[in-house]
Amino acid sequence: MQSLHDLGQEARQLATGKVIPIVPMSAAEDEVARVMQICNACRYCEGFCAVFPAMTRRLEFAKADVNFLANLCHNCGACLHACQYAPPHEFGINIPKAMAEVRGQTYVDYAWPPALGQLYKRNGLTLSLALVAALTLFLVLGATLQGGGLGALWGADLGRNFYQLFPHNLLVGMFAPVFLFVVFALSMGVRRFWRDIKPATSGADVSGAAASEATSDVLRLKYLDGGHGDGCHNEDDAYTLKRRRAHHLTFYGFLLCFAATAVATLYHYLFDLPAPYDFPSLPKLLGAVGGVMLMLGTAGLWVLNRQRHPLHGDVQQKPMDLGFIALLFLVSSSGLALWLGRGTPALALLLCLHLGAVMALFATLPYGKFAHGVFRTAALLRHNTEKRQPNPIGLGAD
Repeated sequence: MQSLHDLGQEARQLATGKVIPIVPMSAAEDEVARVMQICNACRYCEGFCAVFPAMTRRLEFAKADVNFLANLCHNCGACLHACQYAPPHEFGINIPKAMAEVRGQTYVDYAWPPALGQLYKRNGLTLSLALVAALTLFLVLGATLQGGGLGALWGADLGRNFYQLFPHNLLVGMFAPVFLFVVFALSMGVRRFWRDIKPATSGADVSGAAASEATSDVLRLKYLDGGHGDGCHNEDDAYTLKRRRAHHLTFYGFLLCFAATAVATLYHYLFDLPAPYDFPSLPKLLGAVGGVMLMLGTAGLWVLNRQRHPLHGDVQQKPMDLGFIALLFLVSSSGLALWLGRGTPALALLLCLHLGAVMALFATLPYGKFAHGVFRTAALLRHNTEKRQPNPIGLGAD
């Protein structure tokens, strides 16, 4: 008699026409496979999020399946509170915790270059703040040496223009290589992730309809609704939309700040309109609105993260989560302070702090919590592609 594992492999191979190798799994991945087997028999949570319809298309859960499902999970907590087999039941089913542990492992395994993968385990709050302090000090020393002493840091006559302290070309020379490395490192990591999970998710190429739906899911943060539209769980059994709203403020605030930088670059190079900008210019409008949204969103995420019940995720990843939140808050708050203080003697110091925070954020992007958005987007693209294909086992919620 064939095992479920053999049946699942045969069904997958028939659907994709490819031989899918069996890769040894870690303890965290084994735990996800175990709980998914139990959930696949129960299916009470079938309508909660994308994880459970995707689960029903599988009879067994190999490494690629587990990594795919873990990054598809949005950690809303609804399944934990609905589960009759959750702790203290002897089955000990805790989907949010199991998925979070595998996600953390995914970031390490797919980091590029691989040698830097261990930075995920050390990219905590203390490291993030120490990096900001070190980079700010470096910029302060540079400004002091360039400007001829401490007078360059307090009360210097910069004419409300920080390019008088750090020329535009110097800033481009510092940030452009780091930005390009971030894009390349994240692209290499998600490319490997995509290559591994594609055969396990039907093997089909992404269609326009699948890409459109996945984009909508990402932009709306669809699966932070708790499965019923009432929001996520936090420290108790009550639903709350606070987490979804804080994520929206953070996400769109970050996008607006990035858009402000992009528009300012176009102004500078295409229209010969160098900074600084003020209202009602588009870069300033986008940056001010985005900065306020980002500051409010990250402050909300900080509070919610500190209040979250330990069963709702992997507590060992909290330092990484808080480090990323702190960096985003420092970038937004120092940017707003720099704008408001551009006519004060503190302009140079505020500029050094802001640039130090931005540099620290850029340096840690490929090896911090930012990566989860990239991998989750890839998982949503594969989910929306897979569900449009025939179900290989003839059973499921699609």
